[in-house]
Amino acid sequence: MARLALERAMPAAWIDEVFETHRQRQYPRELLFSTVVELMSLVSLGLRPSLHAAARQMDHLPVSLAALYDKVRRTEPPLLRALVQGSAQRLEPVVSALGTAPCLPGWQVRIIDGNHLPASEKRLAPLRNQRAAALPGHSLVVYDPDLDLVTDLAVCEDAYESERTGVLPLLDSARPGQLWMADRHFCTRTILQSLQQGRADFIVRQDARHPRIVHEGPWHDRGRVETGQVLEQDIRLDEGQAPWRRIELRLDRPTESGESVLWLWSNLPATIDARQIADLYRRRWRIEGMFQRLESVLQSEIRSLGHPRAALLGFAVAVLACNLLAVLKRSVEQAHREQFPEGWEASPYHLAVQVRSRYEGMLVALPVEHWPTWADGSASTLAQRLLELARHIKPGQVATSKRGPKVKKTREWVDSAAARAHVSTARVIEASKGKRP
Repeated sequence: MARLALERAMPAAWIDEVFETHRQRQYPRELLFSTVVELMSLVSLGLRPSLHAAARQMDHLPVSLAALYDKVRRTEPPLLRALVQGSAQRLEPVVSALGTAPCLPGWQVRIIDGNHLPASEKRLAPLRNQRAAALPGHSLVVYDPDLDLVTDLAVCEDAYESERTGVLPLLDSARPGQLWMADRHFCTRTILQSLQQGRADFIVRQDARHPRIVHEGPWHDRGRVETGQVLEQDIRLDEGQAPWRRIELRLDRPTESGESVLWLWSNLPATIDARQIADLYRRRWRIEGMFQRLESVLQSEIRSLGHPRAALLGFAVAVLACNLLAVLKRSVEQAHREQFPEGWEASPYHLAVQVRSRYEGMLVALPVEHWPTWADGSASTLAQRLLELARHIKPGQVATSKRGPKVKKTREWVDSAAARAHVSTARVIEASKGKRP
């Protein structure tokens, strides 16, 4: 399954074609860009602990390790975006053929958010004398919750570059029939008007420093949703502009940050109820779950890669691998849907474990050149083949483990001596046995 999805998402010939189309100052020479992506994907999937280990284990690497690292740190940002865009476009028909349930029928939902890479190791010469953390950059991601795919990506080499500036190139792809959702950080006049000019709809949470409103209509009670009371009013940023909608959600229970009221801006038509808008915005958190999978299931944060372009290449390849796991997840769920209730889900973590434990053995038993070329067929043919293979997977081995609600723990402040103290675990356990009734 993994090999079929991999060949469909990013075949070597297609990767080299993308490189040739979008490269600026780079050139292929002896080391093809598809080889670089292959090595990075081994690290992202956890099949190799580092890029160095992946290169050492590769047969017939055409260049030295120094040349490989030089190629990695010179990867240009437009190339990363082209890879993610193209790979998602290749997978979208397959996921659609497997079956999807849209969040909002008639619209393609897009969720946008930023992700900052953590501090890297200070292996680069200019960083060795720095006491402060070295941040290799950040990225802005466009996520489709219906297909569970990342459809677009913009990377920023400067970790301090504003997300509000970096997001603008992504908005050029906004078109009619799309619904874009974002948090309050993206509630700016430039961003909202860019979506409006693209004739796309949006739901954006209001920021404390939101654009100036020149007209506010009366508030109307729209009823209740699961989390609280919903009100609505019309707003305008400019005279003569078509009115937008502002939704007020008065929460029954405050958020973790203590906020009891949320405001949402939207230009959706009146056919979409205000309560439906409030419920739709709750789905924005699905992108946070995707970021969590990138961090915990895949190796998206390779701290040994300190150069910004190298670190961002690692993140982009992890995004490609995340899309790959999304296809496997959807295949397994659809293959076993009749046997399990509607809420049953496959775990990306356990699917990744399956790939790590069995993928290399399959390559040894059956080399790549002997694999059937299913990935070259139509999307429906590949989807049917994935479903056939997914039926051989034992669902109990890849099912998610449902957990109960988190128990809030109170933190008590102690002095530094108590914080540095330590105990013997064996002695504490032994002492606790005598205290039991």
